[in-house]
Amino acid sequence: MTKAPRKGGPKGGAGKSSGMAGRGLHTKVKTAKGRKISSTLWLQRQLNDPYVVEAKKRGYPSRAAFKLIELDEKFHFLKAGLTVVDLGAAPGGWTRVAVERIGKSGKVIALDINEMEPVPGATILHHDFLDDDAPELIKEALDGPADIVMSDMAAPAMGHAGTDHLKIMALAEAALDFAHQVLAPDGIFVAKVLQGGSENQLLAAMKKDFKVVRHAKPPASRSDSSEMYVIATGYRKPKEA
Repeated sequence: MTKAPRKGGPKGGAGKSSGMAGRGLHTKVKTAKGRKISSTLWLQRQLNDPYVVEAKKRGYPSRAAFKLIELDEKFHFLKAGLTVVDLGAAPGGWTRVAVERIGKSGKVIALDINEMEPVPGATILHHDFLDDDAPELIKEALDGPADIVMSDMAAPAMGHAGTDHLKIMALAEAALDFAHQVLAPDGIFVAKVLQGGSENQLLAAMKKDFKVVRHAKPPASRSDSSEMYVIATGYRKPKEA
């Protein structure tokens, strides 16, 4: 993505623009007794993060909602009436944005191993996506094909860049495999990956099955993070034998 968050207040809610507010904030956190310096620095970054401030203002459970908002503002894939599967949904930011953008005529199925608060207009499944029975549970909730499969799944960081990269890529590949099972023709796949080399293999594989495959790093993704997102559109659904 090319733009930094705009100055000024939000414009028209999440359905229109990310419209970031709160830039220029600076709150210094005192190191409390018993709190590690790393924890203090993390808290200070949170308090001074305009996305965190705006997420609280709009009622989003986390700043991650703005990653999806910014991706959709660039690629325009969340449209009214679509059926969406949200993998790795907790704490619910992407789910809320999807519900807002597809409207009452659409359907959102959200799944995560962690529990999350109910989101009006969405079906929430508390389950491990890597369990063998997870795909069938989602298919039952869908009761038909999906227009979009999106994954913001992430594994707990190990602190080793190579290992973390492989774990994230494995989740993205699992999400893509599931997308092949449920996507309607011309469907869309969106997934988080980590830059590190093997994401190019995933992109190459996706290009065989989607008309257009692009990648982007939305402004809401922290600059010191190696995460990026792949956006594949125009699914070429294989003809059944």
